[in-house]
Amino acid sequence: MNHSTLSTIGLGMASIGRPHYINIKQEKVVSKDLDAFWQQGWHALDHAYAAGIRYFDTAPGYGFAEKLLIDWLRQNQHQDLEVATKWGYTYTANFDINAPLHELKEHTLSKLNQQWQQSQALLPYLSTHQIHSATLESGVLENQEVLHRLAELKEQHHLKIGLSVSGEEQLAILQKALAIQINGLDLFDAFQMTYNILDQSVAEIIPELHQKNKRIIVKEGLANGRLFPTTRYPHYKSLYQILNHLATSYGVGVDAIALRFSFEMLAPCIVLSGGYTPRQIDENLQALDFSFTQNELEILKTFAVSPGPYWQERKSLQWN
Repeated sequence: MNHSTLSTIGLGMASIGRPHYINIKQEKVVSKDLDAFWQQGWHALDHAYAAGIRYFDTAPGYGFAEKLLIDWLRQNQHQDLEVATKWGYTYTANFDINAPLHELKEHTLSKLNQQWQQSQALLPYLSTHQIHSATLESGVLENQEVLHRLAELKEQHHLKIGLSVSGEEQLAILQKALAIQINGLDLFDAFQMTYNILDQSVAEIIPELHQKNKRIIVKEGLANGRLFPTTRYPHYKSLYQILNHLATSYGVGVDAIALRFSFEMLAPCIVLSGGYTPRQIDENLQALDFSFTQNELEILKTFAVSPGPYWQERKSLQWN
């Protein structure tokens, strides 16, 4: 099925631009031959576009993902897609899984301006410019120089300004960002958040985001791989049984079941696929091909865990 008119699944490029990610991977990727890994990423972009994906989410902090997308756009010159990027993280691992530090956060005006020098090459496809993993601790939502510079870029280039959030304080960060105005106008238009069967903590702000016509983007819909059945998490045994039952009933994979949950709970929204192979992308897109019953949704909602345990468990995951 071609999904070009649905625009509900986007492609997140974190796993395409660097061979290592904090995740429980189901497949190995090419990691030693960077030329081959680049070609694999190029093929993933070609396949995603051919399958109907029209929203591509990247960042300078995703290894070579942003540069790959820039080169791919220049060669193909597709006119019917949009791109979101982020600023604030620098990739530092140099594709070495044993690197002591894989990424460095810096939410400063100088970092914003520095990364914009590359990111602006995504124009005119670039629709959304986001703070990468905004936190309360970094002070970025109180940094007037940064906020006014974002407002300037928004006006100059007709961009949506957004932010991505993670961690136990997701909800508080989103609430703070939603209240920020520059020159009497809301600064933030796009809100990218972690939402999945296990972490449903941002649910209470969704109606307000919809009411204010904000764009909602869902990341980590598979909980970094934890929603795939594994003996590593025996406390999710009941959830795994339900996921397997639903996957069998609808003739799709567990990934499609998980992504469909986010879509139905938050729509209208964009749910990001983290697929880095054509097969994974196709399987993720099957989330658009069915709908849950209300009873099935209610059952899945019962598996929510509180943010504290969820994010502590995530912190235990390794780069792989």
